[in-house]
Order: sequence, then C-alpha cells, then structure tokens
Amino acid sequence: MGWELIKEDAKSAGETQLSSRTLGLLGNCAVAPRFDRSSCQTGIIHLGPGNFHRAHQAVYADDLLNNGDMRWAICGVSLRRPNVRDALADQDCLYSLAILDRVSRLRIIGSIIELLSAPQQTEAVLQRLAAPQTHIVSLTITEKGYCLTPSGDLNDAHPEIVSDLASPQQPTSAVGFLVEGLRRRRAAGLPSFTVMSCDNLNDNGHRLGRAVRQFAQRTDLDLAGWIEQETRFPCTMVDSITPATDDCLRSRVWEAIGLHDAWPVQREAFSQWVIEDSFSAARPEFETVGATMTGAVAPFEVAKLRLLNGAHSSIAYLGILCGHDTVIEAVADDRLMAHIKRMMSEEIRPSLPRKTTDLDAYMNSILERFGNPAIQHRLSQIAWDGSQKLPFRILDTISDNLRNGVPIDRLCLTVAAWLQFVRRRVRDGVELVDPLSPELARIVNCCTGHAEKDIVQFGELDTVFTRTLYRAPPFRRALIAAYNAIETQGVYGALSRFVPM
Repeated sequence: MGWELIKEDAKSAGETQLSSRTLGLLGNCAVAPRFDRSSCQTGIIHLGPGNFHRAHQAVYADDLLNNGDMRWAICGVSLRRPNVRDALADQDCLYSLAILDRVSRLRIIGSIIELLSAPQQTEAVLQRLAAPQTHIVSLTITEKGYCLTPSGDLNDAHPEIVSDLASPQQPTSAVGFLVEGLRRRRAAGLPSFTVMSCDNLNDNGHRLGRAVRQFAQRTDLDLAGWIEQETRFPCTMVDSITPATDDCLRSRVWEAIGLHDAWPVQREAFSQWVIEDSFSAARPEFETVGATMTGAVAPFEVAKLRLLNGAHSSIAYLGILCGHDTVIEAVADDRLMAHIKRMMSEEIRPSLPRKTTDLDAYMNSILERFGNPAIQHRLSQIAWDGSQKLPFRILDTISDNLRNGVPIDRLCLTVAAWLQFVRRRVRDGVELVDPLSPELARIVNCCTGHAEKDIVQFGELDTVFTRTLYRAPPFRRALIAAYNAIETQGVYGALSRFVPM
C-alpha cells in the first residue's frame, strides 16, 4: 500500500497500543498531530462518530487544530451503542486514518478528545451541549436517524419521538437531544449553537431544522420561537468514499506502525465538504483547510446525491445480483458499467440544474474514483438501509424525469434490483440491514415472483414510494418490466434485452 514500515522502536519499547504515550514511537511511518491536545477546547459536539465522521469532518477539525486554532476539538456522542467509545478508550480517542490511493499513507487523528455514549451518559451529553464553549453540533446519523415522514415532517409516531415528547428532558433521539440542549442554553442565557447536518439527505440542514422546530412546538412554544430566531441549520454536502473497517485494515495498520489500533478508518484521497455559510455564532475557518463555504449548497448536493450516490447504489444492487462482492469487481464488469454510464448521462444528468458544475468532468471523476484499486469497498455495505437511501438517490430523480419527459427505464432497473436484492436476502435467511427489515420481510413472504403482484406488495411501502410516484402509470410499467426482466432473465439478461446496450 505504500506505507513505510518503521515499527521497530515501538516493538522494542514493549508498547503495542496506540495512545498519547506511544505517539512518539511512530517515527516516519505516520503523520501525528502537531498540537497539544491538553490545550484544546471542545467547540464541536458530534452526534454519530462513526467511520465517515472520523475519516472526514474530524480530519478537517484536525487540520484546524494543527494550524493553531485550538477552539475546535470534538466530543463524539454515540446515540446507540458505546462501541466507538469503548474501542478507543485506551487510545485516548486517537485513531489511524488510512488514505488509500496509488501511494497510500497513514495519519493519526487527534481532534476527537472525548467520546460519550448517550444511552449510558445522557446527563454528560446534555452538559456538553449546554457548555459555553460549544458552538457547533454536527451530525452523521444516517437518513433513518432524523425520524422524518416521507413528506419531511417530524414523525410523531416514531417510537423515539413518542418517548422524547413524553419525557423531553430525558431524550433518546438526535432531535430530542438537540431540543433539550437548546432549552438548557436558553435557560442559562447562552447563545444558540449551530446545528450542522452532514448526512446524505437532500436539503439536510433545512430538513433537520424543520424537525427540531416541530418538536419544540409540541413541548414549549416559547422555546420554539427562540430556536426560530437564534438557531441556524446550514446545509452541507460531504463526499469521500469510506469503506468499513475490517480486520485486514487493522492488520495493515499494525504492520505499518507497530501499534495496535482497535478501530482505524480508511477512505480515498478525495475529500469534499461544501458548507452553507449560515452560523448561529462563532464558526471555524473551514475554508482555510479545504472546505467550500457557499451561499448555495443545493447544486453540489443534488449532483452528488444523484450522480455519485445514485450510481453507487445502482452498482451495489445490480452488482450483488451479478455475483460481485466489491465495487472494484463491479467496475471491471463491462456490461454493468456500460449500463451505469448511460444511466448517469441519459437519465440522471438531465435532472440536474443546468448551471451545475462541469458535469462531464464530475461524472468522469466519479467513475475514476470507483475504479481506485486501493479501495476494497464491499457492495453489501453500500446496500445497507436501501429504504432510506433510494428515495433521495434514485426515486426523486425518477419523479423529476416523469415531470420533464425524460426516460426512467435504467433508474427503474436499480429500484427493481433493490426489490430483488431484498427478496433474495430474506429468502436466504441473510440479515437485512435496514430499519424497515421486519416490514420488508413480511412483504417478501407474500411475494411469488409474479412481477405485477409483487410490485403491488412493495407499493405498500409509503415511506419509500410516495403515492404520487407509485400511482404514476409510466413508473409502474417500467418498474414491473424491470422486475420481471431480472426475475425471468437475470441481471445480464435485463441489461442486454430489457434495456438494450
């Protein structure tokens, strides 16, 4: 991978765990933080410190701290399981980032200086949210973590929201924590923090702001008014391909640095962060470390969601049905990639604003990134949570194309591939990673392989398919045809016959 193997100092010292004590043993095999972590202030609280956050936003914060602005260290808060906190407890929250390219490199990230588990440390989390030095609360909680209805409103029927509305000072959901944190700040006479969504959710900041205000309106109208006036919810667009951590990565990190890292992360060299310049109070100078500050995130966001994420999901579902395991395997499949390229150019590109960035160059860069030989990105990881991802990555594009008279056949093949993927996973007894897995399993048990009847069953998923889209005859015809083609001819048959190459 190109990592320099200099680890004898660490081994001879008898130390095996990455931590503040062993940073000096790294030598030249990894870039270590240059700042004094004991002098940092926790200016950012991050909800959902999973792999993507630690490989992306935390790196920008690390760069700010390395540049001498000590206000922007991070407290990471897990809303579900304490896995990250527990894994990094003995490492002083330090971890390795493997940047995978033709020449790969390692870096130790030190910007996260505290990790908390919300279910076990609820009061500690709320205290951090209400602390005077907290200026930003950011989130990477995936689409399902926002507890929204298909129309974008707060889902009052969601079990976590029901619980939080009944006991708002003992929250469990991200929205509940945000509202209680803001309530405490207002009561203490402190300014609001900025709430910054970093998830692949169309119009993410504005959607989150709407949900937070709706929650507050149900519990405290005065607080809701204060949030309306004082709290900013900037939209953002984030981009960097980040495969899941596996034992292979852990072994390679050990080989490179001679220190054990319980939870390293990895990503491609490319990294992009576009942020709407709308903050409640103080903000980091993210633009000095490579982020783009703008007044309009939407063009970047829509292009990324539809071209990159939409193509990624399409490769995942179609690739799995073709028998592929990783993106790099799928990219080597000429028949599959010919379909993906035509889908991007003929059915996704026409849905994007005309003044969007150079789309030819952007599409070429996406395809080049998919073919990065240093990344082994499992299709099964990309396929997670399809019920939450496809509405923004594929179905919104289909809706726009129907209105504008643009073809939808290739996009519908992706939707059909997802439905067939779900059917096969449930049928084979393989765990389906999706918040709707019980409902999907129930539907699959009613399916027979008859395309028209099965589509009627899946059409009950009104959290996935809007009524307007599902009832549109061109959509149903195209989806039934695609589903039937995969069922009777297989994916390659569908690629070559249903949608001629």
